[in-house]
Amino acid sequence: VPRPVPLSKLTDSFLDGTSSVYLEELQRAWEADPDSVDESWDNFFRNFVGQAATSPGISGQTIQESMRLLLLVRAYQVNGHMKAKLDPLGLEEREIPDDLDPALYGFTEADLDREFFLGVWRMAGFLSENRPVQTLRSILTRLEQAYCGSIGFEYMHIADRDKCNWLRDKIETPTPMQYNRQRREVILDRLIWSTQFENFLATKWTTAKRFGLEGGETLIPGMKEMFDRAADLGVESIVIGMPHRGRLNVLGNVVRKPLRQIFSEFSGGTRPVDEVGLYTGTGDVKYHLGTSYDRPTRGGKRIHLSLVANPSHLEAVDPVVVGKTRAKQYYSNDEDRTKNMAILIHGDGSFAGQGVVYETLHLSALPNYTTGGTIHIVVNNQVAFTTDPRAGRSSQYCTDVAKALDAPIFHVNGDDVEAVVHACELAAEWRQTFHSDVVVDLVCYRRFGHNEIDEPSFTQPKMYKIIRNHPSALQIYRNKLLESGQVTDDDIGNISQKVSTILNEEFLASKDYVPKRRDWLSAYWTGFKSPEQISRVRNTGVKPEILKNVGKAITTLPDNFKPHRAVKKVYEQRAQMIETGEGLDWAMGEALAFATLLVEGNHVRLSGQDVERGTFSHRHSVIHDQETGEQYCPLDHVIINQNEEMFTVSNSSLSEFGVLGFELGYSMENPNSLVMWEAQFGDFANGAQVIFDQFISSGEAKWLRQTGLVVLLPHGYDGQGPEHSSARLERYLQMSDDNPFVIPEMDTTLRKQIQECNWQVVNVTTPANYFHVLRRQIHREFRKPLIVMSPKNLLRHKDCKSNLSEFDDVQGHPGFDKQGTRFKRLIKDQNMHSDLEEGIRRLVLCSGKVYYELDDERKKNNATDIAICRVEQLCPFPYDLIQRELKRYPNAEIVWCQEEPMNMGAYNYIAPRLATAMTSLGRGTFDDVRYVGRAPSASTATGFYSMHVKEQAELVQKAIQPEPIKTNTTI
Repeated sequence: VPRPVPLSKLTDSFLDGTSSVYLEELQRAWEADPDSVDESWDNFFRNFVGQAATSPGISGQTIQESMRLLLLVRAYQVNGHMKAKLDPLGLEEREIPDDLDPALYGFTEADLDREFFLGVWRMAGFLSENRPVQTLRSILTRLEQAYCGSIGFEYMHIADRDKCNWLRDKIETPTPMQYNRQRREVILDRLIWSTQFENFLATKWTTAKRFGLEGGETLIPGMKEMFDRAADLGVESIVIGMPHRGRLNVLGNVVRKPLRQIFSEFSGGTRPVDEVGLYTGTGDVKYHLGTSYDRPTRGGKRIHLSLVANPSHLEAVDPVVVGKTRAKQYYSNDEDRTKNMAILIHGDGSFAGQGVVYETLHLSALPNYTTGGTIHIVVNNQVAFTTDPRAGRSSQYCTDVAKALDAPIFHVNGDDVEAVVHACELAAEWRQTFHSDVVVDLVCYRRFGHNEIDEPSFTQPKMYKIIRNHPSALQIYRNKLLESGQVTDDDIGNISQKVSTILNEEFLASKDYVPKRRDWLSAYWTGFKSPEQISRVRNTGVKPEILKNVGKAITTLPDNFKPHRAVKKVYEQRAQMIETGEGLDWAMGEALAFATLLVEGNHVRLSGQDVERGTFSHRHSVIHDQETGEQYCPLDHVIINQNEEMFTVSNSSLSEFGVLGFELGYSMENPNSLVMWEAQFGDFANGAQVIFDQFISSGEAKWLRQTGLVVLLPHGYDGQGPEHSSARLERYLQMSDDNPFVIPEMDTTLRKQIQECNWQVVNVTTPANYFHVLRRQIHREFRKPLIVMSPKNLLRHKDCKSNLSEFDDVQGHPGFDKQGTRFKRLIKDQNMHSDLEEGIRRLVLCSGKVYYELDDERKKNNATDIAICRVEQLCPFPYDLIQRELKRYPNAEIVWCQEEPMNMGAYNYIAPRLATAMTSLGRGTFDDVRYVGRAPSASTATGFYSMHVKEQAELVQKAIQPEPIKTNTTI
């Protein structure tokens, strides 16, 4: 029963007003004075009483009937999909909603041939045509055709009237989708390729896992037609992310990866040869690999397709694809986001089940993350591995999560290839018109099990009984075309024969196939070195005059700008730092790193929760006018006419997994960019553990993909409790792949230590060293991820300051050592020690902010016979510098001091490597490494502040105590 609507909500179009009482009042008013109502109502009532110029002579139609008829039409628009024939297997038992039954609206059999008036203003679709009078039967037929065929349209949840009207026009067109003979032959050809590709693999490799597309073969013609349509509408490049099902088919038939290469990988594959410095990594299974190719479209254009490599963790690749697409848009100046597009293919179980789907959807309209709409295709097998949908989701459709975004959803029967093509083309048109997400739910089935060796009848006996006798989409389409007479048996035979011949030729060629080139490096990456090619270390110091100039630019605010008092003071202090060249703090060091990289022409992007101000109110990179609310970002004004996106700092949505994945994808597109993600606290980074484990730490080894992504993880024990103390340093170190028992080549001209390691982990303690480690990411001929344990209390610590002379490249300045000014992997003791100090009785090695506490304690006790060295780069381990310090202090006992518990922090990583360095110098063994720090613990830190203070004081005192440290000391 329609709910009454308050008069204030009613507009002139009575579709919005569902109150017939209101209508009758209007009618009485009109009868008394036609001018008292809006013109649209005047026309409407004239029609009823036969006064209209084009009076249709309706047979006694009442206002109530008009209302009810409109409600019936609306019911089809809202719920017609519930009656659509979506399941190719006919298994799904769905209740047809009552509101699709004309009887609910008081219409009977006798009314079917009565003519009804349907003059409606401001509506799209067939209601808006100039045929206001139709019989009820023809109206119902049209509604059934439009909404209850092989496509179920869900779009009435979209609040935007223009979008709904656009879709109505597309859906309710009187001519159903008709394809001419030529188009049908193309669709047939594509369907034959899709089907025979799988059959061929099945006969050649009967027991191999390939996650075939059987049961969903129409995906291939659908995608190809979608890409053709997108290319006609201006798309030049598409980034694809997809799971394993059907991946090989998409690689071969859509992306056009050479078939011989796919077949060669099936036969066991060979590692590539004949290339200088070829790094082949450890590889991955064939249905995870990515690739990129240019291919022609049906409309005669060329389109670049890249399929991103991904792990088995379903949906984890979604944000990576979107981030890569956004980067492509930046580098190709695609400001209206129409030339580069992302396509994500999902499974039904994972689209409904994985939280990262929602995290990614929620980036879609954020200014610094939007890509102008992603097209989602759900390959809906109606079963997830062995789990039925009713056990896998609470909502009716697996796509319901997308409704939160006002995305239209097209459910389509996977056995009707023309309907699939139509839905896919419509999705491409939507994306290019409205620049927002759209979902195609391809309802199909899985002819075999989860993989080809799996037995699905254990858990879905009924479904698989039907599947065994169910014709393939190709057989169904073949019969349809033969019946229509547009295509003959011979035509089909010829296409089939052609495909068969090519597959066999490619199979023969695959036996001799040797991969020669790496198909993974995009144009931007040419000249970058693999881990086997030596890359010389470069200096990162900057000319003093450049530092002064950019320093002024980034500390100057517009004259009429009114910042907050405290922020104004911060900027005045920063200007002072540049002026005097002294006392530069952490935020200033970072800002100078960004500014100098920008001046050199690099793109800089920093994102994460609250990064514009900084969690600890230290960065203030975006300043807000206290009166107008206007924003100003000084780093946007480092060079004249700077592209506003060249420096991007952006607060992200409250997500780790999605946003870190996005930034990773962004960083993979072009090496000439410093892309950073900062966690609000390092403790929260484990919300993105899948990205760290599956992509950042192992992506280069598995897929030969380099990235220079920087991850900033605030870390340090300040008594803030177990969730605000530890970035879990031990996890990043445990995932690093450098051998603890082998000292690599450390000669500066031959050193490849960082290149051969999977990532770098640093815990930096000075603004200048932070400046250099960020610049080092760009000033080298390869790219490696950088994990930074970033500080909290050092941001404002009185001693954590650097002078401007440590940033420049001037010989004789403090930052300049033998080779020049660059990042210091280890900072030696600051007490002006000579190369040999026999009187030093203890060498304390530490990392991070605990250094400042140790140094204070040492000064307090005047313990001049203790040396403290900071290991700034933990991984890869600086063997050469550690050995230099061991030689400097030949009589010192060796202590590793940390504030984290013994089972956390760097201890378990450092101890064996430190022992290796000592053993090779004859300075003792593993047993001679002393530990001072907290005892092993399940929780990262105590929740009691007083307890924290006590522990901290104790461990610092123990490390500086006058007596020898005989055993490992835990607090």
